[in-house]
Amino acid sequence: MSVMDEIVALYADRGNEAYFGECVSIVEHGLQAAHFAREAGASPALIVAALLHDVGHLVANAPNDLGEWTSDAHHERVGGRWLAERFPAEVSEPVRLHVPAKRYLLATDPDYLAKLSPASLVTLKLQGGPMSLGEAARFEDERFHREAVLVRRCDDEGKVAGLATAGLLDYRDAIEALSLR
Repeated sequence: MSVMDEIVALYADRGNEAYFGECVSIVEHGLQAAHFAREAGASPALIVAALLHDVGHLVANAPNDLGEWTSDAHHERVGGRWLAERFPAEVSEPVRLHVPAKRYLLATDPDYLAKLSPASLVTLKLQGGPMSLGEAARFEDERFHREAVLVRRCDDEGKVAGLATAGLLDYRDAIEALSLR
């Protein structure tokens, strides 16, 4: 099975479910994040990272109801590992770092908190809240921290009901070009 086939199967299985308290489905959220990454002039690898940034939710089967979340599922780590088996670090590492990027932005951007959706505020509490200054400095030492911040910002934007975007299969060429197998 090709990587694209795996991705299509994952999204066919759970992608049409509501995106954890947001007004879009999981697949719509990923497509919108990729749309905003493309609009920002991101590289193909970063567009694919934005598209697949929440794949960890699909491979780990997180509860659909945000009220059932009693601890963080670490979907960024799960997704980062899953992607690292299939893509280069330019795709997997921004995904692994996109939750720490949220915490980082809260510590470094005084306007960022107002941009978070109610559901993102709920998950923030489970994810550890804003970073300390020391954590933020260590985050800046991560090779892909800037890319993770862009994925995070696209993640935050990708929650628009009814936004027209490209479809999942429209990313086939980029996914196949970046795939390690």
